[in-house]
Amino acid sequence: MMKIERAVISGATGAVGMAVVQECINRGMEVLILCRNGSTRALRIPQHPLLQVLYADMEKFSELEAGWKGDYDIFYHFAWTGTTGAARNDMYLQNKNVKYTLDAVHLAKRLGCHTFIGAGSQAEYGRTQEKLCGGTPTNPENGYGMAKLCAGQMSRQEAHMIGMRHIWTRILSVYGPYDGQGSMISSLISALLERRVPSLTSGEQIWDYLYSEDAARAMLMLGENGVDGKTYCLGSGEEKSLKEYIYMLRDAIDPTLRLGLGEVPYGDRQVMYLCADPSELMADTGFQPQISFETGIRKTIKWVKEEKERKTGRKI
Repeated sequence: MMKIERAVISGATGAVGMAVVQECINRGMEVLILCRNGSTRALRIPQHPLLQVLYADMEKFSELEAGWKGDYDIFYHFAWTGTTGAARNDMYLQNKNVKYTLDAVHLAKRLGCHTFIGAGSQAEYGRTQEKLCGGTPTNPENGYGMAKLCAGQMSRQEAHMIGMRHIWTRILSVYGPYDGQGSMISSLISALLERRVPSLTSGEQIWDYLYSEDAARAMLMLGENGVDGKTYCLGSGEEKSLKEYIYMLRDAIDPTLRLGLGEVPYGDRQVMYLCADPSELMADTGFQPQISFETGIRKTIKWVKEEKERKTGRKI
């Protein structure tokens, strides 16, 4: 087991990053958070004696010097630009992310880290009808997936050349507090809390959801026991139709609310099957998902509801 006491986290303000921050605090770990200058989401970061925030854009990672007391153990790289919409196929922008990932590897080394863990994506695979694992053939269909695949491969090579341990994760569908507003889960919760009828596909896609707290535990366990050079898929391994998840979410808010299932046609490149095979993750680290979708979605709804009430000043 690797000794993990001090962590560096880039891109910490999303669902997975914030959950990793909280898991580190729960374990009594010191954390250095690298946050983009001007980030409106920086307010999410809690005030805590174990946390230190450094405002630095990814473009500046190559210029940052190690001026902090003591060495860190592990670097979690979640930062990425151009994750949604047309930006996913902006090839020049996505190519910059590959360079920034390599810069993050060298920054990790300057900070004394022995391990680099990068956050990849299911987009590296493209469409497939099999459960996903590290060895599943990759065939990305957009610039985002292509760049994530390249970043994972190049950062592994770079980390090994400078004597660092490297682990790449391919994150499937993680949900929970701090998730992006454009995700299916977040947008559906918002619509139903506001008593709007959400327009949806028929929901026949087979999907795998993992709660953010479980994803964070997996990330920490990979830091301790993950195998150098391996790629791991982060998912629960449990598959259900999207329609089943949608009904469970709706029922947790109000079973009488109407759903616009079938109002949105499937896209030309619609992914119809997305499920992880987490057997290697479980075998190497001992990880087991602990939070069911029913429990996790109630926690997520509560967080979204409280956020809406805080921003609007009115009860929902």
